[in-house]
This record gives sequence, structure tokens and C-alpha cells, in this order.
Amino acid sequence: MPQQVVRGLPAPSAAPSFDLAAWVGAPRPETGPGIFRQGYRRIDPERAEAAKVPVGALLLRAALNAVVGWFAYVYGVELGNYLATLVGLLPSTSQSVATFVVLALNALVVALVVTVFGRMGRWPEVWRRFAAPLLARTVTIEEPAEQTAADAAGPVDPWELLRRGGAGAAAGRLDAEPVSDVDYVRIQRAWEAVAADPEILPAFVDQVDARGAAACAHPSEARDLPARSGRHDLLTRQVRLGTAQDVPKNALDHRAAGFALDPALLGTSLLAVGPAGTGKTARLGRPVAEALCLQALAGTACAVVIGSADADLGPDTWYDVVIAPGDRGSAYGLDLYGAAQDPDEAAARLADALLPDELAPRTESARTALQQVVGPFRAAFRRYPGVRELRALLSGEPDALEALVKALRATGELDAYERDLQHRDRQRGRADDPGVLLADRLALLDRPAFTGCFATDGEGKPPFAMRALDHPLRVLVKLPERSHPEAARMLSRLVVGQFVQASAARTDRSLFAGLVVDDASPALDLNTIRGVQRMRGANAGAVLLLRTLVDLPEALRAPLFGAVGCRMAFPGIAPWDGRLFSEAWGTHVVRETAVTHAPDTSGGALRKAARIGRKALSGTTAQTESVTTREVERLRWSPSDLAHALPAGHAVVSLTTVTGEQVPPLLVDLRG
Repeated sequence: MPQQVVRGLPAPSAAPSFDLAAWVGAPRPETGPGIFRQGYRRIDPERAEAAKVPVGALLLRAALNAVVGWFAYVYGVELGNYLATLVGLLPSTSQSVATFVVLALNALVVALVVTVFGRMGRWPEVWRRFAAPLLARTVTIEEPAEQTAADAAGPVDPWELLRRGGAGAAAGRLDAEPVSDVDYVRIQRAWEAVAADPEILPAFVDQVDARGAAACAHPSEARDLPARSGRHDLLTRQVRLGTAQDVPKNALDHRAAGFALDPALLGTSLLAVGPAGTGKTARLGRPVAEALCLQALAGTACAVVIGSADADLGPDTWYDVVIAPGDRGSAYGLDLYGAAQDPDEAAARLADALLPDELAPRTESARTALQQVVGPFRAAFRRYPGVRELRALLSGEPDALEALVKALRATGELDAYERDLQHRDRQRGRADDPGVLLADRLALLDRPAFTGCFATDGEGKPPFAMRALDHPLRVLVKLPERSHPEAARMLSRLVVGQFVQASAARTDRSLFAGLVVDDASPALDLNTIRGVQRMRGANAGAVLLLRTLVDLPEALRAPLFGAVGCRMAFPGIAPWDGRLFSEAWGTHVVRETAVTHAPDTSGGALRKAARIGRKALSGTTAQTESVTTREVERLRWSPSDLAHALPAGHAVVSLTTVTGEQVPPLLVDLRG
């Protein structure tokens, strides 16, 4: 069981009461990716096609068919009466038989008229649009059969599995107090552990008996998020972001349906591009961060959220760990090495984070230089070097190197690392020494504002390490973009790189590891992009928000589009950004109608004379019109449409699940 029995601990305040049975029993039909399942109703394709007809044309067609149908009925009845008269003249025919023939023929005429003219006039659509709503205001319309059957079955028992599994006392205890959606999902997850290992059933029952709905709580003892604003369905692990518009470009099943994201989609990672102020953070980043935090409280996910100090990614009370380098009030620091067991791996990741994009060609030499000092230091002191110690070793300070050699000799590790230290000593003083470059970059982190933030000797703030991703933690990293912009870029790249490595290296992947990066442009390099693609099989995913793709080196743009499975374009993106989206979304076949006009030269002398007179009187030439319909390939969304035609508050998004199921681009209203 994920949590241990806690005795004598007061239960946290109960979550706000809501109808648990109604929430659990709400319909959640199986749907395609991206559809909010709770309360979803499928669209009838025939009704959707009929709904395209304008109201005026629909009513006019229905009226004309009604008039023609009336005349057809009158003539049909006359013909039926005539035939009935002929039948009645037969000697063997009684009056009752003649009456039956008249009624049968009249019924047949009515059925034919209603069937033929009702279908042509779309009378059922007129009834559905106008008559049924009007009738519903005055009389009670019978409910659908499936809804009536559901009501007859009675309310759903939320704790049925517990009662069947021998935990009836625990179910009764839970029935006696309010239970929130977070409580329900968390307890159900604990029950899954009980079902897998029945020996812990008594501990589970004792836990529920002692704490009620607060049983098996998150380590923080939190049972909900303050200032919770999004619409979430924790049973399906979905967060509703908006509504797919009812337009022909959207797939039929998605039209007018709620648009939602879940771990099956986030597991392929999502790239969102849009200028500042278009709603990337407020309508995408914050709701997804809120959903991941709620799922962490329910014991199904862990969340790492990265943004600037002033980004609206939720209050600090949403998170268990808040890392704010440069803020002296921050309680946690950051482990620059991610608590990696392999010093070469930790040094390589740190070197990638320290160097900016323009110095990428020197990455390999920088990795080697850092590995030549990090490995020996860890072997000598059984810990990683701090920022100041690392700077001294990279810049070749004699005192630092002498102390390292002395410590290695004392531990008996000098022979293993002597060649690395000699090579580092030979590099000192050369113009192309990468150690000097790395030391200069580390100087950006060796500032008074960062005192204690990156300590490795246990004297600073407790450092957070990415190896903790196998626990349901909620982590917020606030970057000092205003006071130390270059240091913020390095830290962003470092944290994202550590997350990618740690999520793939987890041995327990039962929790979904979610990453949200508010401005991902400084955090991406080629190794990180490759790692993002590998996260699909590690039950992890990232939401990467960018203002423009121009912030990335051109060599990274196409690989980034190929690495993510979900792509989202916000209004106002540049045409060159829209071109990449348009190419990624491809083309589809549409039916195109072309109308051609040509001068009318047909007929004899009389028609030609008439056309000459018409031209003299009206000034226009008589023309013929030809209509051609063909199927052609067109872009689903052109760069111009993405750049100029998207309404404010909307976005175009394509989806891919971890199983490979795809959804073509959808126009989504993120405001409702």
C-alpha cells in the first residue's frame, strides 16, 4: 500500500462536500483522444449534416413539400375512393369490406406522402429544431430508454469494490463522512494495492477506520488544492481546457465537445507556440500544472513545473517543494548533479547546461574537462563539488588541485584518476582550455544571491534532486529571469535535462511524471529533445511553451516537431512559425467546385440578334455557365490562416496518444 498506517494523527479538515455517488455514476462513454468524457454525448451524423441547412431554406423546403404532399394526398384519396367504389360494385363484396378497403388505401396514401415528402422536406429536422423545444416548455417529454433504465437501477455505490473485497467496515466508515474526488481516487488507488497484496487488508481497514476520508493521505497531508479553478475528472485523469468548435475543419466526434488532456496524450509531450498574452500560461500551463498537482495528491502522478518568478503557475501552496534561486526566503535548494550515481553522467549534463547555444561546438571538450574534475572529487570526498570548489578546479588553482591530490592519495584512488588530473593540468593556460570557459559560466551561479542554493556539503539549503520522481511530489522551480537572466537560462536547461534523464531512469514507473515549462526556449538542446522522445515509453511527458520558434536554433526546430506528439498553435504566431505547423499537419482531400463563364455563341440568327440587342440595351454580354466539381488536396491549416485568421482565445491543436492514435488539427475555444 502506498501509504502506511497513521495512528493518533488528527485527520485534516474534510474536503468540501459534493455528491460522490452522482460523480462516480456520471456517464463516461469511450471516446476518441482529446474529448472530455464526463457527460459526453455522441453526435448523430445525419443530424449533424441536417444542421448545416440554414433555417430559412429548411422551413421553405418543408413548407413546399407540405403543400405538394397535400395535393398528392388529395389526389391519392380520390383515386382510393374510386377504387373502393369499383370494389363495392362487385356482387360478392359487402359494405364492411368496401369500408376497410377505403381506410386501407387512405392509410397507404398517408404513409407514402409522409415518407416521401417528409424525407425530402426534412420534417424530422424541423420537429427537432422547432417543434420539440416548443413542446418541451408545455408538456413533459419522455426520457430516453437508457436514461430511464439508469434511473431505475438506482444510485451507484462508490465503495462497491471495498464491500466485495471484505472491507465492508471501511466502506461504512467512508459513507459516514464527505469524500472529495481526490479522496476517492486516492483511496481507490490504495485499494488496488490491497487487491494485489491481500495481506495488507487489515492495515488498510485500520487506516480508514482511524482517519476516514483522510486515510492513505499524501505525505503533505493535503487533500485538495486551494484556489482550485479548472474542471477536472480524476477518474479519467482529464482536465478540460475548452470546447472544440462546431466547424467543418474539426472532426465530427469532436464538434461542440469538451476538449481535454490526460496522461495518455501528455505522454507524447505537447509543444505550444504563441506570442505573449495569447493565453499559453493562463489557459494551458496553469490548468495542466493544477491537474498534475491534483493527480499527485491522489497518488497517480508527480509534477515538476518550471517558470519565471512572476509566472502564474499556481500559488506556492500547491507545491511540496518550491525552489527559488535568488530568493533568500526559499526553503529548498537545487542539486546541480541531480543526485546522479554516475559522476560522468552528472558532469556531462551540467556541462550541457552551462554552455549557451552559440558555444555548442565546444560541448564535447567541456564535458571531458568537467568529468576530469568531478569524478576525482567525488572519489576523494564522497560528494560532488560545490560551485566555488568546481570553479577553482576548472580554473586550475594550485591550492585546490593540491588538496584534491592529497585527498585521493589518502583514499587510495590516486592511481585511478591520475591521468585525468595530469591532462587537466596540461590544458591549463592554453587558449582553447574549456575549463576557463566553464569557470566563467559557473561564476554566474557563484553570486551572493545564490548563497546556499547549490550547496553539496550539507551546510546550505536542503537540495532537491530529480531522483525523487518515483514519489508523488509537486515541485515548482522559480527562475530569476529578471535579476539573473543568464543564470536562469542555465538553470532551466539543467532542470529540464535532469528531469528527462531521471524520468527515463526510474525503476518504478507507475506514477506519471509530468513536466511543465513556461518558457522552454533556453531549456532545449539536441540531447534534451532526444530525451523528450524517449519519455513516451517511460510514462512521462512534458508541456513545452514557446513564444516563437525563432528563439530556437534552426537545427533544433524540425527535430523538436518530430519529438512531440501534440502540437498547439495560438493566435498571432508568425507565418514562418505557422509554416512548420502547416507542414507537420499535412494536407487532406476536399471537394472543390469551379464555376466557368464563357460568351454564349449558340443558336441561329434570331438568337444572335436578340443577344446583340440585349448587349446594346444592358451593356452586358450573354454568357454560359459551367460547373466543375473535383477532389483536390489542400493544407489543413495554411500558415496565413494560423497567423491571421485565428480568433482571440482560440488555438489549433493536433493530438497523438502513446499508443499512436492521432487526431487531426482541431479549432478549440479555450475560454469555455
